[in-house]
Amino acid sequence: MPSSPRARARLRALCGAAVLLTAGAGVPAAAAGTAPAWSVSPSAGGGTRPAQDGRPYFYAEGVPGTVLQDEVAVTNPGSRPLTVRLRGADADNTGTGALSLRTRSTDTGAWITFARREVKIPARTRAEVPFTVTVPADATPGDHPGAVVASANGRDSGVSVHLRVSGPTLSALTVERVRVAGGRISYDLVNRGNTVLTPRLAVRADGVLGRALDRRPRTLPVELLPGRRVTLSEPWKNAPALDSVRVRLTVTAGGGAHDEATATKRFVPWAAVAGTCAVILAAGGAIFWFVRRRRHATGGHAENGKNGKNGKNSENGANSGIHGSQEIQGSWS
Repeated sequence: MPSSPRARARLRALCGAAVLLTAGAGVPAAAAGTAPAWSVSPSAGGGTRPAQDGRPYFYAEGVPGTVLQDEVAVTNPGSRPLTVRLRGADADNTGTGALSLRTRSTDTGAWITFARREVKIPARTRAEVPFTVTVPADATPGDHPGAVVASANGRDSGVSVHLRVSGPTLSALTVERVRVAGGRISYDLVNRGNTVLTPRLAVRADGVLGRALDRRPRTLPVELLPGRRVTLSEPWKNAPALDSVRVRLTVTAGGGAHDEATATKRFVPWAAVAGTCAVILAAGGAIFWFVRRRRHATGGHAENGKNGKNGKNSENGANSGIHGSQEIQGSWS
């Protein structure tokens, strides 16, 4: 995206022409029986990084106060004219890390100006629409991700704008709020710098019984934009059933970004513990019942024996009394 005064004058001239229409050139033929879909892409020969086979996104770089220029191509392969509306948008991360667009632009999306915001494209024609990115004089250095969005026939399609404002850059990343629950390790990643980061994550867990988990660093499928926070998680299906572990997460990214965070987790097989307690209680109850029954049985036999002995003694006493009486009577006769 050139930014010289001559380039700005050229842009004003292009704005007067508004749109370059190319009939039939580079317009793909529609497949039989299918409705052709319109598309939007960077102009092949525009920008600071032109490519003959096309560019996947817009790239622009300049100091604060710069006016950058590029072109967006909208292709209508259909048999009817197409009216397309163009707008700029700020890129954002969803809470889970996916890329999205903000509904209200305050950064790059607000700095984009099109030669025409609404373009009518004839059938089987490609339109190339000039636009500028005006970087404010007080813009902060670093990456300012955005997008060029085209809307037509109830559908939106966009192309990323990678804008970097010249100046000092800082790559800084933190990992926070590590939690272990439900067979997953959850954590937050926060981009504390001013550049877009692609994090790498390593996971390790050490327990009383030894190493419980060891995952080598791998690249996460996330482009973390400056100042954004996302919540991610890692599955842990083979977590120990009984152990006390310390989980350590290590994150790195380009530019020297590095951070670590830990969390502790105690694994207790509560179902097995509850089952064991139930068995112990049942066994204890059975033993208590058996001992009590045994005591009752022993007490009954002892009482019967005592009663029998007492009865025998009484009978002997009675017999002795009789014999004694007889002896007395005999002595008095």
